Amino acid sequence: MSIRHSLGRIALGLAFVAGPIAAQQPAPEPWRIVRPMQSSLVLARDGSLIGEIGKEWRTNVALGSLPRHLPQAFIAVEDRRFYQHDGVDMIGVAAAIRDNLMGGSRGASTITQQLVGNMHPDIIDRTDRSISRKLKEQAAAREMEKHYTKAQILEAYLNQISFGRGFYGVEAAARHFFGKPASRLSIAESASLAALPKGPAIYDPVRFPDRNRNRRDAIIALMQEQGFINAEQARLAKAEPLRTSPNLGMSVAAPYFVDAVRTRVERAGVPVSEGGFTILTTLDPALQRQAEIALVEGTAAVEARPGYRHQTFARKTRGSTDYLQGALVAIDPATGDVRALVGGRNYQESQFNRATNGVRQPGSTFKPIVYARAIMDSTPPNAMLADEPLELRYDTQVYRPKNADGEFLGRITMREALAKSRNPVAVRLWDAAGADSVIALAQRMGLTAPIAPYPSSAIGASVVRPIDLVSAFTAIANLGSAVEPRFVLRVDDPAGRAVYGQPVRFLAPAMDSSVAYVVRGIMREAVESGTAASVRRYIPASVPVAGKTGTTDDNSDVWFVGITPQIVAGVWLGFDRPKTITPGAAGGSLAAPIFGQMLARWGGLSADPWSPPSGVVITELDRLTGLLAEPETPLERRYTENFVAGTEPAALRIDARRLFRVGPIIGF
Repeated sequence: MSIRHSLGRIALGLAFVAGPIAAQQPAPEPWRIVRPMQSSLVLARDGSLIGEIGKEWRTNVALGSLPRHLPQAFIAVEDRRFYQHDGVDMIGVAAAIRDNLMGGSRGASTITQQLVGNMHPDIIDRTDRSISRKLKEQAAAREMEKHYTKAQILEAYLNQISFGRGFYGVEAAARHFFGKPASRLSIAESASLAALPKGPAIYDPVRFPDRNRNRRDAIIALMQEQGFINAEQARLAKAEPLRTSPNLGMSVAAPYFVDAVRTRVERAGVPVSEGGFTILTTLDPALQRQAEIALVEGTAAVEARPGYRHQTFARKTRGSTDYLQGALVAIDPATGDVRALVGGRNYQESQFNRATNGVRQPGSTFKPIVYARAIMDSTPPNAMLADEPLELRYDTQVYRPKNADGEFLGRITMREALAKSRNPVAVRLWDAAGADSVIALAQRMGLTAPIAPYPSSAIGASVVRPIDLVSAFTAIANLGSAVEPRFVLRVDDPAGRAVYGQPVRFLAPAMDSSVAYVVRGIMREAVESGTAASVRRYIPASVPVAGKTGTTDDNSDVWFVGITPQIVAGVWLGFDRPKTITPGAAGGSLAAPIFGQMLARWGGLSADPWSPPSGVVITELDRLTGLLAEPETPLERRYTENFVAGTEPAALRIDARRLFRVGPIIGF
């Protein structure tokens, strides 16, 4: 049963019925019961829990919804005369005084006294060991018992207390430690929770299962001794293994994604931080899990390379985050649903979300936008372009783009130039198209960050956010129109009413479908034989993959953005304070394998073919010359090329008989 369905059985936003209760207001009197703040639950697309939003993770529940043995476990260990005293257990106080005089140590605080202190820490500080604090607490406890029933006090206590790790109240504790609602806890599980108030960090059932089990069994014995359970129930409860829920009751931990969800929902005016809301998101737990594993393993593999000279994550200085970082975003191009998002290597050490808030140079991953502009201007993908020294003058500067390998290949086809990421070719295409037209195309694809009108922007000198870059590539995946990233499917308020949801929103077409198809076809070459060939070590050839690597001039940022029929995803690696990762670092060797490993392990890819739209001409060319293949052209030099109708080789337009001898026209 999903968390979402279970919530239908829980009374969210309970006000601890009957009695003078102030709702989320500072209480002027320490005896007054106030409703504690709740958290909002964040669910994956399958309804499983992935996180909570709120300073204290809590979901209030009614006492009547709990099994009797749950509150009894707390009474047995914390306040055995709960139903007999007036808020202060004088028998317990006398025993505590006697033990203290004899050198022992025993507390005598009742459940009511604990509630007073926990609910009003600004008035009664339970860390204060003075007599005056004790007397003040006892007076407040007695006053509370005059205004509320035992049931109300017990309900408030069970919803208020801390269980460690930021979990408050029995419902949140049950959910995260045992993966179930408190209403379904066994006697043994109830006793395990009752073990925690004395020392949440000491008796944590995940970190210290033996300690928790020993105290649990002692509490079970107390429950039997006080008549809450019989001997057989006690025997069975003690024999029950202590089984905590994997991953603290969540299908996957996705804190960076949850932060992004909170930001977007609050911007929409929904006060989810006030608690009680349920947020159904777009996250795919299986893909998110593989994204996190791939990023962690991939960055560790870089740090393990011979000659790596920076601080590593494994040997970092305490409190330092000056180690190699990374970000990953995976989007469903059909809907814009963000299916996975990782904003860094360790959320506990750095909450900065590099996927949504980081701005870095994209390097050559920007080049497909330049190539798309050229194809829109009728440059065919078999055009022979110059990978040769180039000198451009602008303002008072001279720009001389170089290649990462320090070499020039001479005249090569546009396809080969993108596959091998030749910088002078991209700059020439930028210059021919004009900076304004390339920038306008990038903006239509969804890039909102300013792009400088200088030739260096052709090879990614202007910064972008990772999520925006990945989203822009959905325009190529969708044959023309980018789709906005979507995080939230539905938000329900505490009463279960839908109050918000993000619609699927496509941008206006950035390019013709035939242009996008041709660009995507060229990008496939980068994966099959170019700078991103490492992807094919993980993803079988039957699955179509297009992509582009990126590396900045000083090797401080490396990228890969890839397109498959199901997912468009991008990977970035670098330091928060930019510096060279390693000499020779490249997106193809560092970032692309992370993309490949994530999708290969996910198992959600399929070999759906990419069918050409109308207006695309497909034929067979000679890889060496870029011309139509002849009957005598060797098989290893033949390849299939796509053209926007009207830009195909002239011979195809003139001689239909020749056309059908060398290859068909699709959608003509």
